Amino acid sequence: MTKVISGIQQIGIGIPNVHEAWNWYNRHFDFDIPMFDEAAEAGLMLPYTDGKPQQRHAILALNLKGGGGFEIWQYTSRTPQPADFQLQLGDLGIFITKIKTSNIEAAFRQLAQKKAHLLSEIIQMPDGTSHFFVQDPYGNIFQIVPAKTWFRPQEKSVFGGAYGAVIGVTDIEKSKAFYSKILGYDTVVFEQKAFFDDLKNIPGGQHKVHRVLLKHSQPRQGAFSKLLGPSTIELIKVIDRTPQKIFKDRLWGDLGFIHLCFDIRNMADLKAECETLGHPFTVDSADSFDMGEAAGHFAYIEDPDGALIEFVETHKIPIAKKIGFYKDLKKRDPLKPLPDWMLGALRFNRVKA
Repeated sequence: MTKVISGIQQIGIGIPNVHEAWNWYNRHFDFDIPMFDEAAEAGLMLPYTDGKPQQRHAILALNLKGGGGFEIWQYTSRTPQPADFQLQLGDLGIFITKIKTSNIEAAFRQLAQKKAHLLSEIIQMPDGTSHFFVQDPYGNIFQIVPAKTWFRPQEKSVFGGAYGAVIGVTDIEKSKAFYSKILGYDTVVFEQKAFFDDLKNIPGGQHKVHRVLLKHSQPRQGAFSKLLGPSTIELIKVIDRTPQKIFKDRLWGDLGFIHLCFDIRNMADLKAECETLGHPFTVDSADSFDMGEAAGHFAYIEDPDGALIEFVETHKIPIAKKIGFYKDLKKRDPLKPLPDWMLGALRFNRVKA
């Protein structure tokens, strides 16, 4: 069987203080369910950690309304480093994380009331979609975007989970092929070269760019597909300046958006496909890694400009930790979503800020 992609599992965020950051994302975006919370050694990421194992603390937090999670990640064996230049739109790598909302006006009001650092008013993308930008206390930018597909629409939050990313690239056609062939983002929502009014209030947004919004034509499948839902990828090639790599002279896990992670099944088939397409695994856990409360098989590839894409084949998840209910996923039909009641039970792990 070929690969199965359930959706964006999480976006990794390098942070100076993991618990402080989770508290902020919990209070502002309702990422209040910890799938794991663990201190350990990152021993398999040597190509991106200067050839040395590093100690870290990570929390994978979800918003159960639907969408991807955040892997909030802090080095504990070294001080995580910021970029030594001002990051700008079009710099190479993951520059913005998209978060879905069921009510764009209410989301804006809520963040304004909580005195979050809003970078724009509610504005429109070229396709007419309303959106706005907000920045966390660590300089990371989030784009709040309306969505219609929800796992638990009855949740009170106006926010959902991660909905995609804005990624700086050098060659639009090459990057479109990568995100289409490997990750299924095969449909162009819009593609324009221009100075964009809706980008002008974010760093670098005053430059002329080639901008493409992609979505996937095929619905996601697999255990977590209903929870994670659909997503989009926005590619930005800056035209009138030379971009820099966001993680230039830094390590994976330093400050910023460190990777984009997809939940998948059939890792062996995916590995063969990536090799055939010229994007071989650069990291492969080879079997099962254990995060204490969750377990699986993970691997990484690079997009054409070096942005890190993670794949996780989940083997075990905690459904209701308080009663010791964990679900083994290894023997399930890889195409079949988990029952709504089972994933809905994750709400009993909720931690309110």
